[in-house]
Amino acid sequence: MDTGVAPASSPPPLLRVSIGTQAADRLDFEFRQPFRIGRGEECEVCFKNDYISRVHAEVFFDSGQWWIRDLNSSNGIFAGGQRVDTAPIGESAILRLGIEGPALSLKIVPEAAPPPPPKPAAATRPDAMAHVAQRYFGDLKPGDTIGEHTAMVRQVFQQVQARQKRKYGRVMIALAVVIIAVAGYALYLQLQVRRQKELAQDLFYSMKSVDLDIAGVENQLAASNNPEAADAVRKYQSRRAEMQKSYNRFLSALHVYDTKLTEPQRLILRVARIFGECELAMPPEFATEVEAYIHKWQSSGRLAAAIQAANDKGYTRTIANDLLAQDLPPQFFYLALQESSFDPYIAGPMTRKGIAKGMWQFIPETAIKYGLQLGPLVDFRRPDPGDDRDHWDRETVAAARYIKDLYSTDAQASGLLVMACYNWGEDQVLPLVRSLPLNPKERNYWRLLAADRNKIPQETYDYVLYIVSAAVIGENPRLFGFNFDDPLAHLENK
Repeated sequence: MDTGVAPASSPPPLLRVSIGTQAADRLDFEFRQPFRIGRGEECEVCFKNDYISRVHAEVFFDSGQWWIRDLNSSNGIFAGGQRVDTAPIGESAILRLGIEGPALSLKIVPEAAPPPPPKPAAATRPDAMAHVAQRYFGDLKPGDTIGEHTAMVRQVFQQVQARQKRKYGRVMIALAVVIIAVAGYALYLQLQVRRQKELAQDLFYSMKSVDLDIAGVENQLAASNNPEAADAVRKYQSRRAEMQKSYNRFLSALHVYDTKLTEPQRLILRVARIFGECELAMPPEFATEVEAYIHKWQSSGRLAAAIQAANDKGYTRTIANDLLAQDLPPQFFYLALQESSFDPYIAGPMTRKGIAKGMWQFIPETAIKYGLQLGPLVDFRRPDPGDDRDHWDRETVAAARYIKDLYSTDAQASGLLVMACYNWGEDQVLPLVRSLPLNPKERNYWRLLAADRNKIPQETYDYVLYIVSAAVIGENPRLFGFNFDDPLAHLENK
């Protein structure tokens, strides 16, 4: 796909950007690199206006000119009163973000003309110049004789040369000191950035520890309905919110979501964080793998068909609300998609633990544990009105509780480890997790892959990546070529 980055042989010209309808709130910027425009703080051109989406548009350089592209915004981009998805900027352009939104002016800044080349010096015979240089400044050979004037010139030149050597020696020493100081400062900045990253990661995993504490207290609250436990949950949640703000400031200072990343790469970071993994610790090969599974979804009609079914039958909102009721990311909606494509009557093959049934594919043991009634056809791969697993709404409530319980185990509040447990079974995954150091920083899905990839079934590996890649697509389906909108867009603070 087009990344909006010009070839190295054709650097983009300087683009001046002005946004705002009133002089008091007008903002001016200049760019040579691609940038985004929106209401969100992650945008390079951030402008607070009700007509502007969080990430409204991006401006990029391609095929020798600047372009602007709508990023599936709510109110669109208008040129000459007509809504456009992508438009060339040319030498200049006046656009509007939303039909009644602020004006956006883009104009290429002319480059200063290069200075004329110096005029060549008057021609001088090379042999004559060499003779003069040798006479006054060259080494004398045995037997050479020179006149009084020449001797005086040579003496003056030697004195000047000696003074220059002393002068430039001091300059070189001073220059060396400056170079050492600059190198030292650069090293200091590098160490500071590294230290900031370490602090940010420590803060992130401290938040995960708080998440575990919250889950534990919530379990106590559910069992006892103790008012003191409810107060403790609120205090933990308040502390967690403050930590989240500090972590966001670290990300902003470190430019984690900067313009060097493509929009799909930013979404992969965002989804990894939603599922409880630290962006700063994410190995590059994980993002590459997620992109590969995005391509698999793009080559199949299953994702679009499943989302359409969930929306048409009213599953989407109920599933998301039941997950949020357990303080879980609503993006676990895509776990049900991977399990069943939202088919409430699907039944799996017979296994040693029985037949998994329903939208969330509960085996009989897990269904009983979470209060679901088994039906008379428990041993048959047929719909069973007497089995709660064939009632998608009841099974969804049970699935949300099950996922919440997995979060509070040794999975250390990692959504990706929770997915692996859901697919392979916690009795298989958690012993491997327990072999890792007892620290959320060391107990995450990426550490598990690094230590025990050969022990994890390919089905479980695929399962996790299909869910994560589906969630990435769900953030902005049209960016990936799908003809539907974010199914979870109706949620506030998604």
